[in-house]
Amino acid sequence: MNLLKIEDLNVKQVMEIFDKADDLKNNVKGTELSGKTAVLFFPESSIRTRITFEKAVADLGGRSILFQPSTIDKREELKDVIKYIGNWANFVIIRHSDFSKVSQLAKYSEIPIINAMTSENHPCEILSDLYSLSKIRNNYRDLTYTFVGEKGNISRSWAEIAKVMNLKFNHVCICGNEIKENDDNYSFHVELEDILSQSDIILTDPLSSELRTKEYIQKYQITLDRMKKTKKNSLLNPCPPFFRSEEVSTDVIESTYFVGYKFKENLLCVQQAIILYCLEHEDDD
Repeated sequence: MNLLKIEDLNVKQVMEIFDKADDLKNNVKGTELSGKTAVLFFPESSIRTRITFEKAVADLGGRSILFQPSTIDKREELKDVIKYIGNWANFVIIRHSDFSKVSQLAKYSEIPIINAMTSENHPCEILSDLYSLSKIRNNYRDLTYTFVGEKGNISRSWAEIAKVMNLKFNHVCICGNEIKENDDNYSFHVELEDILSQSDIILTDPLSSELRTKEYIQKYQITLDRMKKTKKNSLLNPCPPFFRSEEVSTDVIESTYFVGYKFKENLLCVQQAIILYCLEHEDDD
């Protein structure tokens, strides 16, 4: 089984991954990947995702072989690349900007392909975030999620998981950033102040150069005062890397609204769960 995007999963599969993450969370070392080899494609700039995927493999007894994503940006057809890799590896974890290349590898692969991020989406990150929220809010599926920012890989993945898990999802940004139409779980807005009072979980992503303007930041930056307008027990989950004085203010990151750095600790067990789930369902695709 491949994991390319969240909307390829159903609610039962997501919950099975979450259950598996629960089992793995306190298992510091395991042998589930003993004798198995992962091929990883990661850029040098990757920090959190690369650390947790490499550690996920190692802690379960497997080994990793690392390449730069540019390795597949050559004339050789991806069909040929993955057919050879399949001789020696048990699964591939890839972070590449071009989602079509990840999809093409999966099309011809006989081993699982796991998408560790593209410019189109970031499925493992968002699965991990929702899992972490489920650990601190038992009613996480009844909450209202509000993403403040442009149409990008993070907002698309949140919109996908909202549909799969039947979550109420607001998207706030300037016009032209709408992701979906005619979706019961997705609602687009241009006015932030009108949505704050309805919001339990505030989500953000770093701003592109086009939105990094004084006017945009003044209208859409998540500040401590704005978080005080949200619902009781609300939380702020900014996607790292976040930038103070841009999509978020310094004071809100220092506040109790911020989910904190330990929130991302679950990347490890969720990514382990994803790897094992894909291997266990290897013949499902």
